[in-house]
Amino acid sequence: MNTITSAEMKILEENCFYLGVSPRILMESAGKSVAENVGEGKNVLVVAGLGNNGGDGFVAARYLASLGRNVNVLLIGRPERIRTQEARRNFEILRKMEYSINIYFINDSSELKRYDYLFNNADVIIDAIFGTGVRGKIREPYASVIRRINESKAFKVSVDIPSGLDPDTGIIHDICVKPDITITFHGIKTGLVKNKEICGKIIVANIGIPIDAELFVGPGDVRSIVSPRNPLAKKGDFGRVLVIGGSYRYSGAPVLTGLAALRTGADIVIIATPSIVANTIRAFSPNLIVYSLNGECLNTGHIDILLKFLEKIDVVAIGPGLGLEDETKNAVIEFLSRTSKPAVIDADALKALSGKINIVSGKEVVLTPHAGEFRIVTGISVGDDWRQRMKYVEDIARKYNITILLKGHYDIISNGKNTKVNRTGTPAMTVGGTGDVLTGITATLLAQSNNPFRSACAAAFINGLAGMLAEEKMGPHIVATDVIDNIPQAFKSID
Repeated sequence: MNTITSAEMKILEENCFYLGVSPRILMESAGKSVAENVGEGKNVLVVAGLGNNGGDGFVAARYLASLGRNVNVLLIGRPERIRTQEARRNFEILRKMEYSINIYFINDSSELKRYDYLFNNADVIIDAIFGTGVRGKIREPYASVIRRINESKAFKVSVDIPSGLDPDTGIIHDICVKPDITITFHGIKTGLVKNKEICGKIIVANIGIPIDAELFVGPGDVRSIVSPRNPLAKKGDFGRVLVIGGSYRYSGAPVLTGLAALRTGADIVIIATPSIVANTIRAFSPNLIVYSLNGECLNTGHIDILLKFLEKIDVVAIGPGLGLEDETKNAVIEFLSRTSKPAVIDADALKALSGKINIVSGKEVVLTPHAGEFRIVTGISVGDDWRQRMKYVEDIARKYNITILLKGHYDIISNGKNTKVNRTGTPAMTVGGTGDVLTGITATLLAQSNNPFRSACAAAFINGLAGMLAEEKMGPHIVATDVIDNIPQAFKSID
């Protein structure tokens, strides 16, 4: 049985809007589905809350009235407090239907007695009080209304989830509607499965959410892991990132990763780099903390030092500019073998994993290869067809229980169980360094969410969107630092 959490459903709804399927369209489909499944009773009472669940109930009321049913709507709360634009619009439609629909209001539990006749005369009661947002103890007058619904002998229908039931855990914290049927939308909420006996018959209604809203990364994926900053937040609450990179050959790559991490919202970024380029990296920006490792490149003598850093940071980003000396590859393997700290593995660190990917199996890691690096690590040539690439990435991610973000015209992200495709980006981002930027974005989001798959999805979207914004302002001849500069705007544009 395929289930969906409330967080996953919210992602889908936001991604639908990104595709052009508005919340009003979904509400219309949801309400119509309810009206088609309520049974034959002539007298229908819709008990509605102030959120989108109530909006679904308003639409159902309109359809039922058009079928000749006697429809009463009892709104819990004041109309001006209806929370969403879509629900308000549908309520205003009902207000104009004064011939076919009667509307009543209750603001206090003491007022409930006067509406006994509505409950007594109802053949069908539609519970449209709470949707997937309910948590914890039920306040008045909602609790009294739910008790009155349960006392009624009418046929009871819950919209999406019985009001009072936790949509994810199935826990009833206080009181819950006990329906004869529950009409849930798109997929069965996990709480329904965990407490099936309370839900009556469960009907899953197709409300027109496109498969594409699940497949393609959208703003919902980003918003699902990015939280507003608490006014009482302190340094470190939004992530400490350690970047292990740089060598006598390369100094810019770890800087791009570090600056991207900071622009994504990390509070602290430390770059551990060979001493030969440490001062060069310091000169790029005073915002970066640079720790010097003796020598020209990473080697096994640095491992104990790096492991001590792990006590102070949340996520490691390893690979940018490391180089491919044998001693460096050996150091990468030893370091990754000795730590279970969440990590983003990119560039030269990926190449070090060739034939040894099993050392990160089951760990909280995100591998960010392009097609060539994927071939080096796995021995598989993925080709150019993004649909075929999905299968290759998913198979490897499942085999090793890791998250992979395969960069390309369309980015493929998979943890072996879930696979998504990101379509943001532009050919202007073929310029060197944009992959290092992606690594920094991914590292910060992983530090903040502790969810490799969702972090990789959101990072791919933001990286590509920042590149598109940079190209929009400057034309196609952008550089990686232009992408970094537009990361804040990318986040802002989806709020």
